[in-house]
Amino acid sequence: MYLKQRLRQLHMNDDAMILDRQLLVATMALLIIGLVMVGSASISMAAGKLDQPFYYFTRQFLFAIVGLGIGWLTYSVQLSTWQRYAPHLLIFGTILLVLVLIPGVGRLVNGSRRWLPLGPVNIQVAEIIKLLAIIYIADYLQRHYGQLKTSFFKIFAPLFLLVVAAGLLLSQPDLGSVVVILSTVLAMLFLGGARLDVFAALITALGAGFWMMIWIEPYRMERLQSFMNPWADPFDSGFQLTQALIAFGRGDWLGVGLGSSMQKLFYLPEAHTDFLYSILAEELGLVGAMSVIVLFFIFVWRALVIGRAAEIAGQVFAAQLAYGIGIWIGLQACINMGVNMGALPTKGLTLPLMSYGGSSLVIACIAIGLLFRVDLETRYPEKAAARLR
Repeated sequence: MYLKQRLRQLHMNDDAMILDRQLLVATMALLIIGLVMVGSASISMAAGKLDQPFYYFTRQFLFAIVGLGIGWLTYSVQLSTWQRYAPHLLIFGTILLVLVLIPGVGRLVNGSRRWLPLGPVNIQVAEIIKLLAIIYIADYLQRHYGQLKTSFFKIFAPLFLLVVAAGLLLSQPDLGSVVVILSTVLAMLFLGGARLDVFAALITALGAGFWMMIWIEPYRMERLQSFMNPWADPFDSGFQLTQALIAFGRGDWLGVGLGSSMQKLFYLPEAHTDFLYSILAEELGLVGAMSVIVLFFIFVWRALVIGRAAEIAGQVFAAQLAYGIGIWIGLQACINMGVNMGALPTKGLTLPLMSYGGSSLVIACIAIGLLFRVDLETRYPEKAAARLR
């Protein structure tokens, strides 16, 4: 009798502590679809180059397990701990960006120095700095809550460290990550109550800065020109985009069938990483491509709902953290899918939770763990403090 009562009590507690179901379903669906598509998109290349057809799928699966495990550990840590160390975390991330640029320490791949080798894996520091920047800005907005509307300099103060980090990212070079980070930070500052005139000035200045970065680097200008008319040079500068567009065209409504893509057979470069969405559209058609968009929409919607609930509860750090994570994941997904569809210039940004890459996947899982933690502390603050660290 006692055992039955105890089990009933535990069941009630579990129900009370349940995760946001819609966010959980969207996250797991994106993760599973991503695993399946990484396996499908990489099987030919892995078999041809490594004689191991499931090499990339196996690694991505292990990354997913590690990411989910670390994400759960993140979920078990109180938000106050992250807030306490927010500035230190950003400084740590900036130091990692410096290490990446040191010859012999950072790894050079395809002309870009973006990875720190750590045994059998390579860590892409840009993925880490995205999350650390969000944590830092969320802490700043908590500490200066209500002051951004009255003070001109309060808006610029948190950007100094981020400008340093952005400069280091541009040295790799990685303009795409800079765009994602600064755009997310600007959105957080706007939601945090920044003055509209200063906010508009920041957008203008950053827009001019991004255009200058494109103008002074010939390869970036070439990418922009090839994006505007990829068919003008389909076998050189426009090759990747034209092959992606062919994949979309072949997919039609329902796709050619899982595993039946032609473009992944050494036609489309980076088919399992940056251009995974094109292979998905080819094999699963418009229905599959639209389903992924809907899943990302649900993810961003739930993140904003969780952030709004935290804001109403007076938890500014938690609210801005949720806003930042939702905007970051949604923005990066939009950029990646836009690049695949030819709506945006080519950038080396992964599709969150789906594209092959351990750093991207693990950091996304950590961010989602934080998002679930925001929801937990907002809905059940007493239970969260009693049950978890």
